[in-house]
Amino acid sequence: MSPAQTAGHRAERPDDQPVLQVEDLTVAFPTEDGVVRAVRGMSYSVAPREVLGIVGESGSGKSVSSMAVMGLLPRSAQITGKILFRGEDVLRMSGRQQRGLRGRRVSMIFQDPMTAMNPVYTVGDQLAEAVRSHSAVPPRAAMQRAREMLDLVGIPQAEARLRAYPHEFSGGMRQRAMIAMAIINDPDVIIADEPTTALDVTVQAQVLDTLMSVKEAVGAAIVFITHDLGVIAQVADRTLVMYAGKPVEIGATAEVFREPLMPYTAGLLGSTPSAEGTRAGERLRPISGSPPSLISLPRGCPFGPRCPLVRDDCRASEPQLTRGGPAAPAGAGLPVVSADHLGACHHSDELLAADDPTRFFRAESEVTP
Repeated sequence: MSPAQTAGHRAERPDDQPVLQVEDLTVAFPTEDGVVRAVRGMSYSVAPREVLGIVGESGSGKSVSSMAVMGLLPRSAQITGKILFRGEDVLRMSGRQQRGLRGRRVSMIFQDPMTAMNPVYTVGDQLAEAVRSHSAVPPRAAMQRAREMLDLVGIPQAEARLRAYPHEFSGGMRQRAMIAMAIINDPDVIIADEPTTALDVTVQAQVLDTLMSVKEAVGAAIVFITHDLGVIAQVADRTLVMYAGKPVEIGATAEVFREPLMPYTAGLLGSTPSAEGTRAGERLRPISGSPPSLISLPRGCPFGPRCPLVRDDCRASEPQLTRGGPAAPAGAGLPVVSADHLGACHHSDELLAADDPTRFFRAESEVTP
């Protein structure tokens, strides 16, 4: 499903009230070397049936933010802000309330199903246990529900597969089984944390199709976390880009790809072969350098040391998420930017004025080894 198609589908929904809202979330971890500020003021909302893609390099805070939503961070984590599920703050819930929410109303698909599933229990037993941990149903009814879920995610011979162990499944089948476990209690929100990273391209496409199909079947919203913009282009209604623990751009996926407001987003587009911004036959334009340490961030914009548009004002102050470009067509020839498309850059107008924003980054042939 293309971003344009998903945007049209989203507009037809009668219920656009957020099912999940994250407000000014911060997560820090004290260490011997200093405090790791893994998430710094993250805010977003997800409407019913919407797919929000969260993208960024490793260490940008994507997975930590999702683990905070699930209540799976260690006790050493210092968490502030609000995580509202249908208006109730998860961070103010008791441990028992959080356990009742987790796996039933909000579920998670992990990156590696081999470590997420117990190797000494059959797939059927684990799926049935996921049902019985939240509902007082007989074992036979729970196992029947497990078989129905394996059928729904497209695993052949579901009845026989219930008696198989995780190691007897292929990588793609294990990930489908994880999807089955995530949806078995008809959750309102599914958090998918890099669910296709370890899969080859063909199996990845099959798993994505399965996930989108079951999303419609159970009516859940999805927070899809990945480093792959090509995957985001296929599945996400809106995209949130993270860098150094903080959102640096958010908006409708098609608009973020077409008119990026943050140089980091343009750099991701230029370094991704499958992204819409990369033209056939052109060399990739990778982002030079590495992400900053989350213990000691540079002054000003954290992307400054790697940014081709960096100026003195970038080094002086960190930009906040704001609307970029003109609000009406009479904006000095710049593209019109939607009110809900925000970027954290002092010079987003330069990106909007460029025919190809990725050209600010040097092509592979120009990069010195």
